[in-house]
Amino acid sequence: MFRIIKKSLATGVVTGQFPAAKALSEPVSREAIDKAKPFRRSLTIREVDTGSCNACEMEMNALANPVYDVERFGVEIAASPRHTDALVVTGPVTVNMERPLKDVYKQTADPKLVIALGDCAIHCGVFKGSYAVTGPVERHIPVDVRIAGCPPRPTEILAVLEALRSAATESEK
Repeated sequence: MFRIIKKSLATGVVTGQFPAAKALSEPVSREAIDKAKPFRRSLTIREVDTGSCNACEMEMNALANPVYDVERFGVEIAASPRHTDALVVTGPVTVNMERPLKDVYKQTADPKLVIALGDCAIHCGVFKGSYAVTGPVERHIPVDVRIAGCPPRPTEILAVLEALRSAATESEK
């Protein structure tokens, strides 16, 4: 144990700036920017898993760690849909999660954004054709923003959230 502590003390701090994101795979639409105007300074999101493999959830959890620290951008993660501005939906919509997804959508106050996170939420990904899948998120509730990837990296998620926030701020000027 002392050997491990000695090695970690000798190594020092190894964390740094988080890696840069690739270019956005799909530009943020004008309608999504207009919906995001009220949230330009802060955005509260609620993550809804509708049947994914949990890879996208792990990337969402990584947003809250000290490397990415999404809260410095004014983005918070809430537990209740009644306190949120945006729903982040991951995974294809399964038979068992169709009704809860629609209930969460109804409970979220207007104006609200819906973000489809990952290939599975956008077009069912590897789960396409499964007997348990009723389709992508867009078939059940209206989607404003799509973040592609399997899973999308935290930097890509941050880039989209920042694009929403900055575009809403610039459109006011």
